[in-house]
Amino acid sequence: MSEIANISDGSDPSYRISPNNIEIEQALLGALLINNRALEKVSEFLKSEHFYVASHGRIYDAIIKMVERGQDASPATLKHYFSKDEDLDAVGGGDYLTDLAANVISTVNVEDYGKTVHELHLRRSLIDLGEEIVNDAYEHDLDVSPSRQIEKAEKQLFDLATLGDFKGGFIPFHTSLTTAISLAETAFKNVGSVTGVTTGLTDLDKKLGGLQKSDLLILAGRPSMGKTALATNIAYNAAKAYSDTDGQSGAVVGFFSLEMSADQLAARILADVAEVPSDQIRRGEVKDTDFHKFVEASNVLANLPLFIDDTPALTIGAVRTRARRLQRTENLGMVVIDYLQLLQGSMPTANRVNEVSEITRGLKALAKELAIPVLALSQLSRQVENRDNKRPQLSDLRESGSIEQDADAVMFVYREEYYLERDEPGRKPEENDDKFNQRYSEWQQRLQEVHGTAECIIGKQRHGPIGPVRMAFYGPFTRFSDLAISHDDR
Repeated sequence: MSEIANISDGSDPSYRISPNNIEIEQALLGALLINNRALEKVSEFLKSEHFYVASHGRIYDAIIKMVERGQDASPATLKHYFSKDEDLDAVGGGDYLTDLAANVISTVNVEDYGKTVHELHLRRSLIDLGEEIVNDAYEHDLDVSPSRQIEKAEKQLFDLATLGDFKGGFIPFHTSLTTAISLAETAFKNVGSVTGVTTGLTDLDKKLGGLQKSDLLILAGRPSMGKTALATNIAYNAAKAYSDTDGQSGAVVGFFSLEMSADQLAARILADVAEVPSDQIRRGEVKDTDFHKFVEASNVLANLPLFIDDTPALTIGAVRTRARRLQRTENLGMVVIDYLQLLQGSMPTANRVNEVSEITRGLKALAKELAIPVLALSQLSRQVENRDNKRPQLSDLRESGSIEQDADAVMFVYREEYYLERDEPGRKPEENDDKFNQRYSEWQQRLQEVHGTAECIIGKQRHGPIGPVRMAFYGPFTRFSDLAISHDDR
């Protein structure tokens, strides 16, 4: 054993030895050979490649295989497997196993030994990764931009962080039961039975119970339906609720705006809060009195916990890294992605369906890892426009297989008024005045009925009902609100 241990002496000061602890590896293996049941404490996170000494990894693998077969893994039963192992010849070959077991003092600290071996492996992996990053940076590969190299490095660092996470496993039912009761108590105390992050829309909150932790929610719609407007309203409402209640309600929101710039998104929110039409702000048609409204609105928005990232063409890995960073620094409680189809997979691929599958799986994993709701916007296919009934359905989602499967809830924004305004009846050649006037009157009546309204159609919800939720929509302020509330009452 001493000869292997000398590997880590590092007496030559001209180079540094990779982090390792041979004695801990020996103590761990010896303990496992004496007490096979101790393997349960380390087998979930410790792998053979985590050992510094390659032969130690092979011994560990052999112990696992023997135990999985229901056999006893002892120096005697494993000796013939390693009798010709060249790495162990120098220290006695198969007799090395006996030495490992003979030098064990206690098997109590097996889990601590395993964690130490694992942590040293992570340190060595960080060193290797650092060297790889340096070497990649020196290479002048025109096909790989510096930003791609950074994203690759971030992904590799995230993977290492995941390997170092010992959380997981079975949770006692009484723990889950306590959490469920706590959620019910929260719903009881909150108006509208909201257990998740509020959307600020009463009827939608009732249908969803708020936006739930660990859920991936898809908000889809055809162009001009208002999906970005609705997502912006929800983000603003959640952030404002968090600010107004000192964190008791709502959430700190991270908004990834891959289509609109941060300035454009801020202008939309400013138009809503100041009640100055957004198109007037865009054209510069602002009155002197409007600036007073801007000042009042800025006081409301100044400390809003809403963070916007408008970097275009982000990868799912970059989104994950930035969201984790924002949660660590600002207590992130909700993420909005506008929109899903503008994200990229970790590696460029010609198969868009597979890429979208990776993206949706990544967003769902992000929601679970950070224990926050992730609201991702999505486009709908053009087949909606080819139907008489233009209400969207699940099959209208682009690359619908993965999106529908991974999402916990799928919602559609639909404004019948938009289609009616563009479908004003014209006189048919064979139509007389009475029939045309009747048809035109029916169109006017229907247009009046749906004026200023919209629907959020819940097409899928794992833990609740589906169906439409009617809302009010006021275009000049790009505002969605409860149907019973006019834009003047807000």
